[in-house]
Amino acid sequence: MNTLRDLLLAVCFVLLSGSFRPGIVTAQDLSVTSPDGTNAVTFTLDDGVPHYAVTRFGRPVIAPSRLGVVFRKAPPLDHGLSVAHTARRSFDETWTQPWGEKKDIRNHYNELRIDLTDGGDSPRTMTVVFRVFDDGVGFRYEWPEQPHLKAFEIMDERTEFALTNDATAWWIPAFHRNRYEYLYTQSPVSAIDTVHTPVTFETGDGLYLSIHEAALTDYASMTLARTGGTTLEADLVPWSDGVKVKATAPHLSPWRTIQIADTPGGLITSYLILNLNEPNKLGDVSWVKPGKYVGVWWEMHLGTKTWSSGPKHGATTEHVKHYIDFAAKHGFDGVLVEGWNKGWDGDWTKNGDKFNFTEPYPDFDIAELSRYAGEKGVHLIGHNETGAGVENYERQLEAAFDFYNKYDVRAVKTGYVGWSNTSIFRTGTNGEKHGEWHHGQYMVRHYRKVVETAARHHIMIDAHEPIKPTGIRRTYPNMMTREGARGGEYNAPWGGGNGPEHLVIMPFTRFLAGPMDFTPGIFHLVDDGTEPANFTPSTLAGQLALYVVIYSPLQMAADEPKHYEANPKPFKFIEDVPVDWADTVVPNARIGDYLTIARKDRHSDDWYLGSITDGQGRVLTAPLSFLDRDRKYVAEVYADGKDADWQTNPLAIDIHRVLVDRGTVLRLRLAPGGGQAVRFRPATAAEAQSIPAYKE
Repeated sequence: MNTLRDLLLAVCFVLLSGSFRPGIVTAQDLSVTSPDGTNAVTFTLDDGVPHYAVTRFGRPVIAPSRLGVVFRKAPPLDHGLSVAHTARRSFDETWTQPWGEKKDIRNHYNELRIDLTDGGDSPRTMTVVFRVFDDGVGFRYEWPEQPHLKAFEIMDERTEFALTNDATAWWIPAFHRNRYEYLYTQSPVSAIDTVHTPVTFETGDGLYLSIHEAALTDYASMTLARTGGTTLEADLVPWSDGVKVKATAPHLSPWRTIQIADTPGGLITSYLILNLNEPNKLGDVSWVKPGKYVGVWWEMHLGTKTWSSGPKHGATTEHVKHYIDFAAKHGFDGVLVEGWNKGWDGDWTKNGDKFNFTEPYPDFDIAELSRYAGEKGVHLIGHNETGAGVENYERQLEAAFDFYNKYDVRAVKTGYVGWSNTSIFRTGTNGEKHGEWHHGQYMVRHYRKVVETAARHHIMIDAHEPIKPTGIRRTYPNMMTREGARGGEYNAPWGGGNGPEHLVIMPFTRFLAGPMDFTPGIFHLVDDGTEPANFTPSTLAGQLALYVVIYSPLQMAADEPKHYEANPKPFKFIEDVPVDWADTVVPNARIGDYLTIARKDRHSDDWYLGSITDGQGRVLTAPLSFLDRDRKYVAEVYADGKDADWQTNPLAIDIHRVLVDRGTVLRLRLAPGGGQAVRFRPATAAEAQSIPAYKE
């Protein structure tokens, strides 16, 4: 009996260790768990077809889902496969972000690698790698160098995500004209079609999931198409010829990511996507400096200034000096200037080949402005709008960044506005033009080229109309922030407004991918007839709270200086709030309803809190247990006034100071569309005696 038992154990050991010859096993389960045992992935090869499944505490999260790829002019690697080898390892490190929403990040996972082969006389190998974290799962495909798979073209991924119930989803549509710039829809999974990632779910059994990708490099970006019921399949953005990915082995796919949390706030404090990216490859990045900026921008969206030359041109030497003076007076690091270079005249959205990235308009003296800004401790922020003319931009890229180096421009905002989602035109070998998607492999390569070129010139990038973030800021820390969603500009007269729900959805969707240059801080919230009315769905206190809720290492105060000068008391919060954090906690969160975030300044002992709500007024509570023990803090509170309402009385604000400690439970009264912002700083001995203690 013991001999039979020992024989069975030996067979199991051989199967699980991968020490067997390919082709012997036709069905096999291999499992790997997260370090704390909470999450588990099981790989199954059923009759040669690969599947995976995910559980949490033994409960199904992702039901058995297919894996594999389909090639052009070659048999697919999605069936007829066998396991050639497996390997396991565990990894645990804590790494430090040079800047970020959290300084020190633990990267702890268990990994399972499975080499699959299709056998035959010309065998090909594809490796599937799973990394299982306590906060989710990442997996990807690898195609190692091999004799029978060299250059290849992928036509499809079979990657599925079979959700176990008809969860509630928050999503934006894919393959539509306006890239990622849509309001989010909330619906059951069974009602969605094809969507961009990140897409976020609240399951019927109380879990929160977000599906996205990490380390997108030389590959097509992934959308998700519902293929029936509650199963989603990877739908890669194609080249103009229909091919999804063009590659040569060795090659890697991005990581497909599933973040898993018991609370909505747990998604926000998950750093799985960053952990699946390679470490910083730029070396010394002391030249990368987070900061706040103002700029010649909002006026163009209001229509009081223009990007193009003429009597209302915004980028004039005199006008920019006004912004430089304001920035210097109030401690801002940079001044963004849009419309400074030739190419804006006419319909620039259809004439991207006209932009010149080294030739200013005659009324913009960049040499003088660089000198003037430098004297005041401020830097110009460049702007390279391409009008989707990517080839024109690439021809000038080195010269453009050399030009910026000459004038001490340390950050550049790029843009790719086109008249359609396929308005990126590529010249073929015979001179023909091909319309490429913003988010296919062609543009993934371009965006990376810009980041790498900028890095060689010690320039930081703020990309608009970008490829979505996938965590490459870890590898290239000069890739600071992006748009890639419906931002604050849609609150301009032409945009119709975002509505108060938008910013209590994006922290659980788009913001999970990475920092966003949303452009908050609009103070002119009441139409007084002095300028075109905007549609900013917020109270004044709500606008302040966004500087904590929205994470961006380059953060704009988007309104015109005159509106800040007219409201110095609330503006002080924008002057004070940092953009580089040591830690982030989430006391309150409900997707689409409300959010409270607290962050610790990386360079002081101060904490900051921001809380926002949708169109419904709420009273929330925030325990201040994140504060240091045995220490009193002055809470500088910027709260909605008693009668505040984003539609009827957005400017009502209550600014006061109280004494708090880590035992305090702060009452947050949020007006409809409103918010609250708080700075917590250690109290001096005198303040501890003179400032009244907080009372609910």
